Amino acid sequence: MPRLDATSPQTALHEPVHHDSAHKHVSGRAHYTDDLPVPQNTLQVLIAQSPHAHARIISMDLSAVASAEGVVAVLSAQNVPGINDCSPVAGDDPIFAYDTVSYVGQSVFAVAAVDMASARAAIGLAKIDYDILPAIVTIDEAMQEGTFLGPAATISTGDADGAIAAAPHHLDGRIVIGGQEHFYLEGQAALAVPGEDGDMTLYCSTQHPSEIQHKVATSLGLANHAVTVETRRMGGAFGGKESQGNLPAITAAIAAKLTGRPAKTIYDRDDDFMLTGKRHDVRIDYSVGFDDDGKIRGVVFEQALRCGMSWDLSESIAARAMCHADNAYHIKNMRIISHRCRTNTQSNTAFRGFGGPQGMVGIERVIDAVAHHLALDPLIVRQRNFYPHKDISDHGVTPYGQPVEDCVIQDIVSTLVKTSAYTKRRKAVELFNKANRYVKRGIALTPVKFGISFNSSFLNQAGALVHVYNDGSVHLNHGGTEMGQGLYTKVAQIVAHVFSIPLETVKITATTTGKVPNTSATAASSGSDLNGMAAMRAAHAIKTRMQDFLAEQSQIDPKDVHFSDGKVLVGDQYYSFAEAAHRCYMGRISLSSTGFYATPKVHWDKQTLTGRPFFYFAYGAACSEVVVDLLTGENRILRTDILHDVGKSLNPALDIGQIEGGFVQGAGWLTTEELVWNEQGRLMTHAPSTYKIPACSDRPVDFRVALFAEGENSEATIHKSKAVGEPPLMLGISVLMALSHALQSAGESGEYPALDAPATCERLLMRSIALGGPCV
Repeated sequence: MPRLDATSPQTALHEPVHHDSAHKHVSGRAHYTDDLPVPQNTLQVLIAQSPHAHARIISMDLSAVASAEGVVAVLSAQNVPGINDCSPVAGDDPIFAYDTVSYVGQSVFAVAAVDMASARAAIGLAKIDYDILPAIVTIDEAMQEGTFLGPAATISTGDADGAIAAAPHHLDGRIVIGGQEHFYLEGQAALAVPGEDGDMTLYCSTQHPSEIQHKVATSLGLANHAVTVETRRMGGAFGGKESQGNLPAITAAIAAKLTGRPAKTIYDRDDDFMLTGKRHDVRIDYSVGFDDDGKIRGVVFEQALRCGMSWDLSESIAARAMCHADNAYHIKNMRIISHRCRTNTQSNTAFRGFGGPQGMVGIERVIDAVAHHLALDPLIVRQRNFYPHKDISDHGVTPYGQPVEDCVIQDIVSTLVKTSAYTKRRKAVELFNKANRYVKRGIALTPVKFGISFNSSFLNQAGALVHVYNDGSVHLNHGGTEMGQGLYTKVAQIVAHVFSIPLETVKITATTTGKVPNTSATAASSGSDLNGMAAMRAAHAIKTRMQDFLAEQSQIDPKDVHFSDGKVLVGDQYYSFAEAAHRCYMGRISLSSTGFYATPKVHWDKQTLTGRPFFYFAYGAACSEVVVDLLTGENRILRTDILHDVGKSLNPALDIGQIEGGFVQGAGWLTTEELVWNEQGRLMTHAPSTYKIPACSDRPVDFRVALFAEGENSEATIHKSKAVGEPPLMLGISVLMALSHALQSAGESGEYPALDAPATCERLLMRSIALGGPCV
C-alpha cells in the first residue's frame, strides 16, 4: 500500500488541473460583487472628489445635495460614526477630507441615493469654497522642495564609496521609471448589508477581508466581531485591492449604518483611476565602479519614490525596492538610499512585485550600461556578477544581511541560453542592424531573483478550516482570496491529496472573516505557501483522528490504516472514504479542524533594515527579442523564451498562466502604460482611451514558457513548491533591455541610449533622434 505521503492520481496534485471557476469565467456565470442579488431598497453610494491637488476647505454647504431628488443620505467627515480614517497602517488617510484636500480625486463627501443617476446629479449641487495651495506633483519637485513622508532610509554593506573610487572604471547615471495603473477588469466594489444589533455584513472585492473588517469596525465604532466580510472572487487585483478597497467598503457601511438599508459602492473606471493609488514611479540615480571584466566593485543607488499624499503601504514597498536593488548579483560593496516623496497625487500602493520590480530595473540598467561601456555582451556581465551557486559552500550575503543559500540562477540561465539559441540570435541581430538603417532589432536575457514572504514578519501567518461531512464530502475554507490566480484550486488539490480523494469531493467556499479570523492579505506571492500549509495541517488533523479511531475499532496499529484512491484500507478491510467518514461520525469523532501556519526563519528589523525578510528566493530568466521602427518608434516583441523556477509545481497549468500573465503585465509597465499628470496635479490618463495596457497583439509573436525541470524548494514549503504570483512580472525587464539594445545601433555616436520607462513609441522615437538616428 502507498504510504501517507504518496501521490494519488485522483487528487491531481502536481497535475495541470483547470481553474475551479474557469468555466464560469468564460461563460459569464461567475458572480462578482456587483452581480450579487440585492434587496430592492439597496442604495447606490457615489463619492464626490476634490477638483484640486492641494487646497484648504473654507466652507462646505451640502444642503442642496441632501434635498436633491433620490438622495437618502449625505456622508461627510462630520457624520462618520467612528474614526475618520481608511489608511491601512499610519492613520493618515481620511475617509472624507475635513480641512484640506491633498490630491485631485480625493474623497470629500459621498451621496447615498436610490440610483446612480440621482447620486451623480446631486453631487454637482454641492457648494464648496477652496483656498488653493501650492501643489507638489512630481518626484523632482518633491526632491527639490524636500517634501517627504519620513526621513531617508539606507541599506549599506561594505565600503561602496571606496570601492567605486578604486575601481578601474566608473559610471554615473539616472533612470526614471513610471508608475502603473492596476486596471483590474472588475473595479473596486463593496456591498454592505446591516443586520441585527448593529452588525454589518460586507461583500467585497478585496485581497484583505480582515483589514476591511477592522477598518469598517473602527469607522462605525464597532468591535471587530460585529463586522463580517466575505469575498468569493475578484475580477483581478494585482495589489490594487490590498488597501484601496477600504474606502468603498467603509462608505457603503456608513451609508448602511446611517440609513438602515443595504448600500453599494461601485467605482466606474474613471472614478477608479482618480481615487486609487498606483505602482510607485521612481527616479534612481546610480554610481558604479567596475573592472575590465565587468565585475562590479561597488555601487550606490539613490531611489526616490513618489508615494503620494499619505503613507498607505509605501514604507514596506520602499523597503522591498531597496532589498531588490541587488537582484541576482552579489555586490559586496553597496549602498541603497531611499527617499519616500510626499506629493499631491493619489497615495500610491501595492502593485504586483511590491517595489521589487523598481529595484531590479535599477541594477539591470547598471549592468546594461557597464556592458555598453566595455563593449561586452550584457549577459556576460550578468553571469560574472551572479550570487554563488547553491552548491558552493561560501554563500553570498545580501546587502541587508540574508545569506543566499538557494541560488540556481546559473542553471536557469545556462539552460535558457541553449534553448533560446541566444548566442546565435544575438549575432543575427547584430548583422540585421548593420544591414538596416530604419528598422533595428534588439535582444536581451535578464534574470530574476525575488524574495518570498511579507517584509512585516507578523503577516506571515495563515489559518484554514476543514470539515469532513458524514457522507465523505469535504468543506474547505481558508484566509486566502481568489483573484483569478487559482489559489482556491491549489489549496483544494492539497486537501484532496491529504485524504487521497477526488478533487471534486472538496467544496471550495468563499473567504469570510466569520470562519477564519485575523488573516493576512493575499499578497507577497505567499497565498499558496501560507494557506496551503494551513489547510494541509487542518486536513491532517482530521485524517489522524480517523486513522486512530478506525485502527482502534479493528485493534490494529494506526500506521496500518491507509488512504488511497478514494478508499481507506483498515487492516484487510476496504472502506470507501464516505463509509470511513460515516463510521467516524457514528463513533463521535470530530471531523472538523482548524489549521494554522506561521512561516519559519523570517525576521526583519525595520530600524536597521537588516535581517531575513524572505523565507526563500524564486528565480527565473527571460530572453526577449524586439524590433523597432526608428522613424515612428513603433515596436514589437518578436519572441520571448522564459524558464522559471516554481519548485515542484502544485499545478503546472496555473503556474504557466501566472508566468505568461506576469510577463505581459511587466512588459506593459515598461513599454506602453504611461501615467501623466498635468501641472495642476490632475491625472490625464484616466481611461482606456488614454492609458494603454497591453492588448493581445502586444504579446510576443513567438511566446515560449517552460518550468525549470530541476526546480525543488530547498525550504520546507508546501510540497516543495515555490511562489509564482509576483516573480514573473520582472521577466518583462528583458523587453526594456532589448529595446535599449536596439537603440544602441540607431546612430553613429556610440552613445548609450539611457532609455527611461515606459519606453513608449514616442520615447523610443525621441531617444533615437537624440542618438543620431534617422528621422523624417
